Amino acid sequence: MKRLLYVVLVLVLVIAGWVGHLLWSAGHFKTIEPHFAGSCLVVSGVTGAEDITIHPRTGMAYISACDRRALRTGQNGRGGIFAYDLTAPQPVPVKLTSGPGPDFQPHGISLYIDAEGRDALFVINHSGGTHKVEIYDVKPDGLVHRRTVKDPVLVSPNDIVAVGRESFYATNDHRFTSGLLKIVEDYLKLPLANVVFFNGRDFQVAADGIGYANGINISPDGRKLYVAATTQQTLKIFNRDLKSGKLTLAQSIRFDTGLDNIEIDSTGALWIGAHPQLLKFVAHSKDASKRSPSQILRVTLSPNGEPRTDEVYLTKGAALSGASVGAVYGDRLLIGSVFEPKVLDCRLP
Repeated sequence: MKRLLYVVLVLVLVIAGWVGHLLWSAGHFKTIEPHFAGSCLVVSGVTGAEDITIHPRTGMAYISACDRRALRTGQNGRGGIFAYDLTAPQPVPVKLTSGPGPDFQPHGISLYIDAEGRDALFVINHSGGTHKVEIYDVKPDGLVHRRTVKDPVLVSPNDIVAVGRESFYATNDHRFTSGLLKIVEDYLKLPLANVVFFNGRDFQVAADGIGYANGINISPDGRKLYVAATTQQTLKIFNRDLKSGKLTLAQSIRFDTGLDNIEIDSTGALWIGAHPQLLKFVAHSKDASKRSPSQILRVTLSPNGEPRTDEVYLTKGAALSGASVGAVYGDRLLIGSVFEPKVLDCRLP
């Protein structure tokens, strides 16, 4: 009997320790002190603007939006790609496409600009219960669908970065996509996610051993690849072979927050949307009335890889909950989120 009580006590202590560590690592006890030195306007008419990217020369922002709450309740949550012209005096979001098929569900996006100025937009799409990448040519009057790329290796694609007119890297944020195993993968922070590379013909796994591989982007010279590992709260930096596309892990930078999408500004600095209290974000994903803090980080890397991190924006989620992306053009910062029915158009100081 004593031995049984001892075993039970040990189990209780282990579980209590694990729960305490989970709460601490997820930022549950963190004090959120809101700050932003600029000002923001609310842009309505776009729900679930999970990813945003901006053309560095034209100032045209492309917004990937999908009403995920509607989808979860069986309603019409068909998403779209919106354009938002930051050079216009009073910009408004304009829907460019509702995608191929009747239930377009866009996720991560990437804009590719080649030497001849031929722009292409790459879009993760979860329509029809399958995962694929849609490639659009960007034309003066909108988007023209060029190609759909599908493969079983796209298990749970989240974000994408284009490196050619046909080639890209994409993150799979999970190994297990449903049920108990997915829950275990998340809450034990198991490094089972990966990055895949498509060379225009074939897929290959380019990097694995990542905990919830989320946002992905590339340095201006194409030699560094950045991956946000959300549950590991880590930014992974890979050296990239320009010919083969092979990735070699060069550096892992720890952050005290759940990193999401990554955008690159004109100086090469990384702008990262983040969730400083991950469990509050989980609660917000289930109930819109429960607010989740929003955070935007600017990360500058020195030539030897030393990071300097500036917390540009932090709120408790009243203005916008669950920010997933911060995209910059000049003194403008666009902030999107996973679920909210709006985007913030902010002026930096």
